[in-house]
This record gives sequence, C-alpha cells and structure tokens, in this order.
Amino acid sequence: MWLFNRKGPSGFSASTTAEEVTEGIDGTGLTAIVTGGSSGIGTETARVLALRGVHVVMGVRNMTAGREVKEAMVKGNPSAKIDAMELDLSSMASVRKFAEEFNSSGLPLSILINNAGVMATPFMLSKDNIELQFATNHLGHFLLTNLLLEKMKKTALESGREGRIVNVSSRRHQFSYREGIWFDKINDPSGYNGLSAYGQSKLANILHANELSRRLKENGAEITANSVHPGAVATDLFRHQSFVSGLIGLLGKYMIKNVQQGAATTCYVALHPQVKGVSGHYFADSNKVEASPQANDSELAKKLWNFSLNMIDRCTPVS
Repeated sequence: MWLFNRKGPSGFSASTTAEEVTEGIDGTGLTAIVTGGSSGIGTETARVLALRGVHVVMGVRNMTAGREVKEAMVKGNPSAKIDAMELDLSSMASVRKFAEEFNSSGLPLSILINNAGVMATPFMLSKDNIELQFATNHLGHFLLTNLLLEKMKKTALESGREGRIVNVSSRRHQFSYREGIWFDKINDPSGYNGLSAYGQSKLANILHANELSRRLKENGAEITANSVHPGAVATDLFRHQSFVSGLIGLLGKYMIKNVQQGAATTCYVALHPQVKGVSGHYFADSNKVEASPQANDSELAKKLWNFSLNMIDRCTPVS
C-alpha cells in the first residue's frame, strides 16, 4: 500500500479509509440513501455514515442480504439508524416504487449516494429492454434522483443544511466507446463490448452529475452534485472478468484498495466540510481531479439528459 500514501490538497490520500476521512464529523440529523448498500463499498459507505450519526436507508435488490447487513451493522454499532428498502435499479418500475415509498415515509433526505452498479456483463437487456449496464448504472439512478429531488430541496430549505448528491463513477469512464455515448445503438448487441459499455455507463454518471449541478445552480437550490472514482477496489464487481479477478488475487495488496479505502472518497464528498458548496466536480482519492474531455463536454451532458428523459418516458406504464 506504499503506492497510495501521497496526500493531496485535502490532506487525504488513496490509502485513507472512510472512517479516517469522516473522523470527528457529526452527521446527526442527516438522512442518506445509499444504493447498493448490501455489498462492497456500498456497505462500508452505509456503515461509516451510520457511525457518524447519519440515518441511512440502503436501497438493495436482495432484501435478505440487506437485512443481514443491517443486523451486522447494528450489532457493531447499537445506536446506528439503518433501514433497508427494496430497489432494483435495472427496473424503472422498481425505482418508481422505491421513490414513492420513501417520499411518503416522512423522512427527510440530505444525502443521495448513487452507488449500485454492475460491471462488464455479457450483453443483456433489462426488464425495460434497455442494455443492462446503462439501465442499472445510469438510467435507474437518473430516474431515482429526479424523483427524490423535490424531497431533497424541501429538506435543505427546512434544515438549513445543503443537500449532497454523489454519483459513484469510475476511471473507466475514459474508455467508453469512441463516440462516448452510443445514443443510436444503446440496445444494439452488434459491436457490444462489456468493458466499453461499462465505461459508457460510468461516463454517463459524470455527465449526469455535471448537468444536474448546472441545473441546481441555475435554480438556486442548496444541493450539490458531484461524481467520484472510488479506485480499483477488490469487490465482486469483477465477477464477470476472470482474468481481472486473478490479477487482483496476485497483486491486490500492492495495487488494489480494500473496501475501507474504496469507500473513502464517497464518504468524503458526502459528508466532509471541505466539500461544502463544491458542485459539478470529479473526485478520486478524496481530492478533486480532472475527468476526461468527454466527461466535461457540457453539450454531451445536455444531450444525455434529454436522451435519458425520453428513455424513461418509454418505460412509463400506460394507466
């Protein structure tokens, strides 16, 4: 881990853990949603936020796993406020149901962490007939954010504390398809490449955060939107890449972050006072870094926003 010890302007480095970047921060009174909270860095993110007093709602696809994770967290931290709610990001109907239930729960919402994801899958279509990685990693989170935005604005107004939206992206966003987003071929299996499609979805995460940030500033909302690269983390995201999994086993302790380090940047951007008022940026190793030129393309971000709205409209059930 000596490769990760150099600190950036924030005072943190790639080897810093989520507990370390949030040390001394009191999150009492805040409520956060963490998607994909039942495994990997999502679990660690939820655990650390709860450790700092945040009421955490985990959006999980597998409720059995969600309940087990919740029980383990409460066992380790009896004062933790943690709930699990069913959420399948690949299904727009599930996203709508989750948002409806949360919005009617009476809970405030200060932090939204769009963390859940799948990586480098073989070509598959979601329940809404959308390429699975784009549907799960981007479109589901895009819809979820839109449906929860009024709740976040209301919470920020009533609490006097800014809301924060964090999209968990990846450095892989630099290696999308050449065009960036395959607008005309999202669901086309010909030419499909699992890693390029993953890169496309992660590029979409950054473009979404940037355009959302622009719109929030334009509306004067006290909410920030940023994206993060957690680093190369040893999680089950790599289950579809046997070579990568083998490499992690061989070189992991030298090149790969553990889950505690992998959740650090997300927790930093979600909770740290240094990030107050900072919006529309991309972070890695708990420091601001430059994303790719495509990720900073404002016209591409606007085009993706409108494209995403149109796709969601096509998924809306006819009453």
